[in-house]
Amino acid sequence: MTSAERPFRDRREAGEVLARDLVRYRDRPDTTVLGLARGGVPVGREVAATLRVPFDVCLVRKLGTPRWPELAMGAVATGGAVVLNDDVIDSLGLSDADVRDATTRETAELHRRERAYRGDRAPLDIAGRTVIVVDDGLATGASMTAAVRSVRGLGAARVIVGVPVGPRSVCRALASVADDVVCSIVPADFRAVGHGYADFHQLTDDEVREALATSPSTSTTKKVAD
Repeated sequence: MTSAERPFRDRREAGEVLARDLVRYRDRPDTTVLGLARGGVPVGREVAATLRVPFDVCLVRKLGTPRWPELAMGAVATGGAVVLNDDVIDSLGLSDADVRDATTRETAELHRRERAYRGDRAPLDIAGRTVIVVDDGLATGASMTAAVRSVRGLGAARVIVGVPVGPRSVCRALASVADDVVCSIVPADFRAVGHGYADFHQLTDDEVREALATSPSTSTTKKVAD
């Protein structure tokens, strides 16, 4: 697939497309958009801007395996939600200590990013609200599942998953944990999230902070006390 054949120029354009598929949530006072850091933040920022609802970041970290860090054996999210892939853990013969070490390490990085992205600002209070959790795409669904569980644990009334691209099988699996799943493009031959983008560069912390700094006003939503 050439860059000209990829459906999205970049994450911003993907957010614009996804927002059109979520237009029924426009101007709803009970709705908040959360973007998964890092890649889901610029996508979610565009969605929130179009829908004219508050926006914040949602922190999730993949739990990589000891020998292959890019292979996910699960994920951990803000609030302590943990999702494990038992198939990966069992097939590699990973121990409880392996899982515990990865969880401890990634939880520390999650907390570092929270401080880096928010500073002294408290996260938005999402209790009783409809929360649209946005990422730049779905692969295994582990990170999004952890995010959905985290958001439910923080009291969200409804949780909507919104992504520009992902495989049908993962969208179906997420439908069992979320109230709705909105995926703009479901390729018949899904290979990887990055194949849907001409520009799919690794975002920096500075880019995430900039997107949050220019996000829609959060003044209409009560914030959680420190």
